[in-house]
Amino acid sequence: MNTQPPPLPWLAPGQEFPNVEKAWGPHDPAPGLLAAGGALTVETLCRAYSQGVFPWFSEGQPTLWWSPDPRMVLEVDHFRLHPSLKKTLHRFRTSAQCEIRIDSSFELVIQACSSSPREGQSGTWIVPEMVAAYAQLHRAGLAHSVETWINGQLEGGLYCVALGKAVFGESMFSRSTDASKIALAALVCFCRHHGIVQIDCQQNTRHLASLGAHEMTRQQFLNQVAKGLHEAAPAWKFEPAFWEELLVN
Repeated sequence: MNTQPPPLPWLAPGQEFPNVEKAWGPHDPAPGLLAAGGALTVETLCRAYSQGVFPWFSEGQPTLWWSPDPRMVLEVDHFRLHPSLKKTLHRFRTSAQCEIRIDSSFELVIQACSSSPREGQSGTWIVPEMVAAYAQLHRAGLAHSVETWINGQLEGGLYCVALGKAVFGESMFSRSTDASKIALAALVCFCRHHGIVQIDCQQNTRHLASLGAHEMTRQQFLNQVAKGLHEAAPAWKFEPAFWEELLVN
């Protein structure tokens, strides 16, 4: 019986991605792995995300491209606001020393995220090539940071990719209690206000599941992405009134 996974395509710079149905399956060594190689350019990253593909690799590895099935997604209407976080958000919202900013310090956010390993992993996947690539994507207006500022200090945040109204979460960091959750809650409020229905979370983690994220099939995910791609992008600016999307009392 043949137990070898199918050959992994090696992409030349600018080459089209294989159909995502050809990604390695649940019985292969790396479920969701689609291809290797290519280039981390703005054009390639846009094409990847629009097809439900994202890069993820460690230092010393080639660029690896993934499209897992199922896909972890946070539908913003299903965000789970725990009572303790709700109290924190009320205090944050009413404090003159606290604010949410968008895109004021993107490179500081991604650098901080690069020092924060993903749940259950050691080391970082946000290698210098990724930092440079997403900084270029940010300068193109297609990657954004949501930042938690307390007493004039950047205490937490996240960054994401946004194509139209398709939003793809990448990574979060926190330097004080709940600072990354505050940023995520702010992104949820922003999305609700602008009619963005879901945030891609890529892979299943207990932390994301505790906040209401869940798995859906890759095809369901791609169907929703396709809708978002054809809608006009909102202005990426956070207004304090957006908190009313979560904090209605």
